[in-house]
Amino acid sequence: MSAQKKEKGFTIIEVVLVLAIAGLIFLMVFIALPALQRNQRDTQRQNDMSRLSTALVNYTNSNRGSLPSEWNAFVTDYLTVGGDSFIDPAGATVDQGSVETYQLVEDTGSPLESSYAVSQNVIYYAPGFICGDSAAELEAGGSRKVAFRIALEGGGYNCVNN
Repeated sequence: MSAQKKEKGFTIIEVVLVLAIAGLIFLMVFIALPALQRNQRDTQRQNDMSRLSTALVNYTNSNRGSLPSEWNAFVTDYLTVGGDSFIDPAGATVDQGSVETYQLVEDTGSPLESSYAVSQNVIYYAPGFICGDSAAELEAGGSRKVAFRIALEGGGYNCVNN
């Protein structure tokens, strides 16, 4: 009678199988990660647009319903008070020296797809307009209304009114 000696350990097939499964998991994570980051930046942009709209309401309440005549001063006085920032999330890497603040650009009310190059750090403001059915289009809204629009990385636009 011969006794069979059973060795402990993993076979090469088991090791290769585990490595292949781990590789697939890492591949799925690296494919999904940029989309998750893009969605997070778009959510931050949407929150910044709501913050901009709220700041405009505060401004009009403090100034007898009138709209700002100097929009850059409005950003400085109402959005970056006390060391707060109003920075595009895609350019907010201070260590690399590429901090990009939002730029407010006056809008004529034409659709964004045909008139403007898509740039996430540009917020278009349109005095006298409100958001239309699609965020890329505007409708007449009266002298005390302002529509703010921004292009999103994931596609489309975000539009808010005061």
